[in-house]
Amino acid sequence: MKSGNTSVCVSDAPAPQHTPRRPVEAWRLGVISGAAVAALCFAYLVVLVIGLATLPSPDHPVQQPWFALLELLILFIAPAMVVLAVAICGSASPGRLPLALLGLVFFAMCALTTSAVHFCILVLGGHAAFAGEPWSTLVFSFRWPSLAYALDILAWDVFFPLGALFLAPAVRGAGLARGVRALLVISAVLALAGLAGVVLGDMQVRLIGVVGYALCFPVAAAMLALRLHRERRAVAG
Repeated sequence: MKSGNTSVCVSDAPAPQHTPRRPVEAWRLGVISGAAVAALCFAYLVVLVIGLATLPSPDHPVQQPWFALLELLILFIAPAMVVLAVAICGSASPGRLPLALLGLVFFAMCALTTSAVHFCILVLGGHAAFAGEPWSTLVFSFRWPSLAYALDILAWDVFFPLGALFLAPAVRGAGLARGVRALLVISAVLALAGLAGVVLGDMQVRLIGVVGYALCFPVAAAMLALRLHRERRAVAG
């Protein structure tokens, strides 16, 4: 620019600053999946209460059709929580995206493991080819020790809490978002604490973890869905 010329080139002017907006698909996925996780987990708890209330004795396993309904609900909950993790990744800030992606990976590992376990139990657990085998309870039952029980513990007391811990910082904002972050961390800590049941050989202790992923996490999912819904309406308005 020549001396004495006070004009400024357009190219020299600073570019206008734009506030980054949350992708529309992340909004939609977050609202739908968060509501789905909350509703499915609530239905799971209702069916579980009915199943436990109809037991002929305290040490008897949950009877049909309640047991099959519980297995089916888990097969729907697992992919819904993965979609919720995808929505969190889609709305995460660039600095938090690596943490969110790690959370998504661990949630996917949790969903894959628990889906494989419960699908096999649902389809093969009561099959005549396995029912008469003396080793079938060591594979398909949810009485410790069994292969199915160990894999489900791996899914919900290892993969799930790791995913929740990594996803929590990626939920941005104040208000409801702060509550979501807190509940994700609490659910993760409780789920990890459930591993004490394996160490002690007492599966009643593992109920601590159940409180984390069956109660705290669905509440966090519902709160996140509500927050995203309000945010989208505010932007649209």
